[in-house]
Amino acid sequence: MNIGQAARLSGVSSKRIRHYESIGLLQPARRTGANYRSYSERDVHVLRFINRARELGFGIDPIRELLSLWSNRRRSSAAVRSLAARHLEDIDGRIAGLEEVAKTLRTLVKQCQGDDRPDCPILGALEHP
Repeated sequence: MNIGQAARLSGVSSKRIRHYESIGLLQPARRTGANYRSYSERDVHVLRFINRARELGFGIDPIRELLSLWSNRRRSSAAVRSLAARHLEDIDGRIAGLEEVAKTLRTLVKQCQGDDRPDCPILGALEHP
């Protein structure tokens, strides 16, 4: 199938497919006699895997590791679990940071009168952290 068909079936844009090939995340596609890319069902399956991993917030290097683990039938589930657990810890840390930001902004929004006066604690907090 051509790149447009692979993109439609996998949910990954043609541009992103070419990018994944260029960084070695996806094996370069076979080429037709006219030098068009040609993808297999396996390629589409890999693209779906990558897409789902991206949806879960995994970065490129962890996805490389996940792909390696996925293709290694002798892998231990402990290796997969460890990778996912590290990612979850990172997400939990980012969530905690965002909750602090939201708490601060909530307080500043409540303190701002939102009227015609120039005084604004939001700008003050940005000026003097």
